[in-house]
Amino acid sequence: MGKIVRRFLDIRLPPGKSAFLWGPRKVGKTFWVREILGAETVIDLLKTDLFAEFAARPALLRERYESHKGLIVIDEVQKVPALLDEVHWLIENRGLSFLLTGSSARKLRRGHANLLGGRAWRRTMLPLSALEVSGFELEAAMTTGMLPPHFLSPSPLEDLRAYVADYLKEEIAAEALVRDIPAFSEFLRVAALTSSELLNYTNVARETGVSPKVVRTYFDILEETHLGSRVPPWRKSRSRRMILAEKFYLFDVGVANFLAKRQPRLGSSEFGKSFEHFILMELKAFQSYREPDMPISFWRSAGGVEMDFLLGDKDVALEVKGSPRVHDVDLRPFSALLEDGPVRRKLVVSLERQPRRVGGVEILPWQVFLERLWGGDLL
Repeated sequence: MGKIVRRFLDIRLPPGKSAFLWGPRKVGKTFWVREILGAETVIDLLKTDLFAEFAARPALLRERYESHKGLIVIDEVQKVPALLDEVHWLIENRGLSFLLTGSSARKLRRGHANLLGGRAWRRTMLPLSALEVSGFELEAAMTTGMLPPHFLSPSPLEDLRAYVADYLKEEIAAEALVRDIPAFSEFLRVAALTSSELLNYTNVARETGVSPKVVRTYFDILEETHLGSRVPPWRKSRSRRMILAEKFYLFDVGVANFLAKRQPRLGSSEFGKSFEHFILMELKAFQSYREPDMPISFWRSAGGVEMDFLLGDKDVALEVKGSPRVHDVDLRPFSALLEDGPVRRKLVVSLERQPRRVGGVEILPWQVFLERLWGGDLL
């Protein structure tokens, strides 16, 4: 069984600075706060006694911590939005530092809570990167996913089943005021099946049994709760007519495959789709932790020629191939892309064993790609 050897998230708060740390349940925020950050003062609002105290009297925060020295962590802050007014006062008047963690800011925004008006940095924790663990096995990860408890579990499917039932369906539905739980559950299944494909709200609505407007709201909910993200198309074509539809990916490849009832095996089309999803999650983690201003998009012409990902302003064009051999035909999208203007670097990420170059295209084993990505050698 693998183990976690490090996390790439790094929040170094100068004195008097505060931050929000968002991320879905089970990505490891609480463990990171206690074991990696070494926070000594943690107010855990999942504890019913603390929740009851602060929900009844938010002013207790000021009364107890007005003279506090050092960082104060409030875990699951969205459970008591009124605490943020007290946090605001303590930041402004006493210069205190807070780390405010939560699974979603949606509830806070809907309730017009005080989001501190730029007084706190924003950070997001994502599932594990392959380089944050030992004992990583690519094919197994397509089933377990990269949420720490599932990746480390001897029974990941049971844990995934509980996560989907208890969190994705019940808590998210409740927070979003979703009345039709069966429809939302079916939407999750369809969203998983269509993950990495062009978004078509009408088709998803037909499969789900609700209106396209409701489906769009459901996708917004997943994005706002950090359970998925849209990847936009490249829109700056010089000469081609481009596809303008977005793509959507759930936040974890294991959760997506569990919902879609897929068991990807090497060599299958399902594995290729999951491998693309896995690489995107690595890119999203790198974006979140190292390059928050780096755009991630995809390029697709109206004729159907597609490049999986573009990083930055066409700094890197990236094609993902879940196969042990990349053929010349797999490189044709680069030729089409170059007709639309220059690209600084052209890469294929694959299951090949050794790096090689064909023309101006670098073909990299996925392990080498990840090492160079996180090592800062690609951008």
